[in-house]
Amino acid sequence: MIKLAYLTVFAVLLFSACKKDEPITPNNPIPVVKIDSSYTVLIDEDVTYAEGLSHNLTSTYPTPSFAIPLKLDIYTPDNTSNNRPVFMFIHGGGFTGGTKTKTEIIAMANYYASRGWVFVSVDYRTTEELGTVEGMSQEEVLTFYRGIAPQEWIEHALLGAETPKQFQQSIAMYTAQRDAKAALRWIIAHSSTYNINTDFITVGGASAGAITTIALGISNQENFRDEISITDDPTLSTTNLNETYHVKSMVYFWGSNLKLDVFEAVYNLDPYDINDPELFMAHGNEYDSVTPYEEAIELQSIYSSLDLYSELITLDGFGHGAWHAEVDGKGLFEMSFDFIVGRQGLELE
Repeated sequence: MIKLAYLTVFAVLLFSACKKDEPITPNNPIPVVKIDSSYTVLIDEDVTYAEGLSHNLTSTYPTPSFAIPLKLDIYTPDNTSNNRPVFMFIHGGGFTGGTKTKTEIIAMANYYASRGWVFVSVDYRTTEELGTVEGMSQEEVLTFYRGIAPQEWIEHALLGAETPKQFQQSIAMYTAQRDAKAALRWIIAHSSTYNINTDFITVGGASAGAITTIALGISNQENFRDEISITDDPTLSTTNLNETYHVKSMVYFWGSNLKLDVFEAVYNLDPYDINDPELFMAHGNEYDSVTPYEEAIELQSIYSSLDLYSELITLDGFGHGAWHAEVDGKGLFEMSFDFIVGRQGLELE
């Protein structure tokens, strides 16, 4: 069954860490960031980072797919630094919607950019761009989504989903991942424009965005990229396919291992290895059927077994979406800030 991801509310308590207590030794030069808000924030809105194949909400077989622009917002500090870390953030919404301009994400973007980061908030394709599959045969579905998702992913989704909505969420999980990786490659391709030091990349997300975050950092670079040919998806040529990246840190708010589980089931490949990025998690332990707390525990256990560093903030007694939670007087922005600065070895002023 396809696990879904939605937003509700939660707040705070336990702090734990596992393995490799020494921070990663970064390459020089080391970026300098500020402990307090120090810079005016400049914003480039709705920048196109790639294209992706899409359908209208009412599209049905045999309507052909068409290319749509994929957009991101870039928040930069108004300073003269040519050595900035970058933080790319992926919104939630259960793969059915959501927006890069969610109020809390804008607040997080300003928090980080005012302290010296380039903060990038990305949109991606969801079920809103997938048309409708009501009444289609399997053969028609495969044709309808050719170039949008790989055949083996579509077939797995058809077997596992109990409703058309769940099926389309599974397809949207793939398109979201393809798009998030394209966004990060765009950032690498334009790093000199924004004075980004690509040795200091953080990727984060909330809910469906956290699911996508860990799949981005943990899967290999060719995964969610090479399963579809440019013949079937000509928009791949817009996605900076020659760029590579190394994610140093991941920030996960109330996510799950769902997409990595699906990837492993579809391709019979264990996605985890000793080169995976370090991980910060904040997750409530209240019952949550869509992104269970147990999955954060499971992910921390996997990290421990690989001797990889992770930290888990347990938000005691609360469920999904605790943007305003605090632990010992610190909110999520501050706690993730401390993790990134400490583990990446950034210079703090």
